[in-house]
Amino acid sequence: MIRIGLTGGIGAGKSTVSAAFSECGGIIVDGDVIAREVVEPGTEGLAALVDAFGRDILLADGALNRPALAAKAFVDDEKRQLLNGIVHPLVARRREEIIAAVSDEAVVVEDIPLLVETGLAPMFPLVVVVHADEETRVERLIKRGMDEKDARARIAAQASEEQRRAIADVLIDNSGSQGELVERARDIWYQRVLPLAHNIRTRETVRNPAGLVRYDPVWADDARRIVNRVKMACGARALRVDHIGSTAIEGMDAKDVIDVQVTVESLGVADELVDALTDVGYPRIEHITSDVPHEGDPAQWRKRIHGAADPGRPANIHIRVEGWPNQRFALLFVDWLKANPGVREDYLAAKRRALRATDYAEAKEPWFLDAYWRAKAWADATGWTPRPPLG
Repeated sequence: MIRIGLTGGIGAGKSTVSAAFSECGGIIVDGDVIAREVVEPGTEGLAALVDAFGRDILLADGALNRPALAAKAFVDDEKRQLLNGIVHPLVARRREEIIAAVSDEAVVVEDIPLLVETGLAPMFPLVVVVHADEETRVERLIKRGMDEKDARARIAAQASEEQRRAIADVLIDNSGSQGELVERARDIWYQRVLPLAHNIRTRETVRNPAGLVRYDPVWADDARRIVNRVKMACGARALRVDHIGSTAIEGMDAKDVIDVQVTVESLGVADELVDALTDVGYPRIEHITSDVPHEGDPAQWRKRIHGAADPGRPANIHIRVEGWPNQRFALLFVDWLKANPGVREDYLAAKRRALRATDYAEAKEPWFLDAYWRAKAWADATGWTPRPPLG
């Protein structure tokens, strides 16, 4: 099955998007519903809440008095963390039980209000975030019957909009009508979610764009999400994960493709990562197994490469062995270009010439062969060492 993450702050309109996805055929696993289920009367969750916050959080019939719990749990970070420490593990366990029973062909939408807080965003090949400004959300919550002070306290207790934007592969602005939100959700489902799901199942990658575009500051944010996703998928088998290539160089025109390098101990380890990377949206490109050798043993220029299944964000995941010349050059190349504006202009001119050739990658190789030795000379002269990886 394919699992998609959905989140948004309270009052943002996430439930409307969730309902639209459900109508399109998605299997919804709703974190709010599960959170209520795990604290019903007789559950270990409710017993733990009573132990932590007192019996006065219960109604006369023994059910949870949610406003009473909120009044105690949202007063400070310590109490909120206590609440989350009780409920989150129970919700996660129940979520996995539900998903285990779903068909392998399904697209599961995990509706998780606290996706930022739980740190689970990188496990999904796509994260959809629903956004609305705070005043709009407060107004909606008041219309639902919530006190304004309580509404603002709930919003303040959740992740900030900046934190949600940082995990969003797709950001839906819900400042318009409900009808507009539904149409936007349906468009995302058919243009982004279903193609992504198909490509993951069939292990296909999207075609990279052909031309160069102006530098886009969004590239750094996209790269950070991809790096985090790849890190979670690879775990300790990845020695480091780095944003490389032209999109890693601020201000430089490039193809709209994010290149990421995963450093591993051996190609055997790289082969172990095929399924894990496919599951998070990066199937392997089988026919590419090496870079063009520029010196030494050609065997040490071998690699593995994965591409994006998401039509909305082309990317290449290069897996190279630690210490091999292609692994070091990928890191050196970015730093060399950053430090030398003249080289950047030279490289950009080479790329523009290569765009007129039949094979873009092959047309760049003569320039790269010369650049390899120039970059090595610069590294020797400056005492260059690989920079710390992106955090």
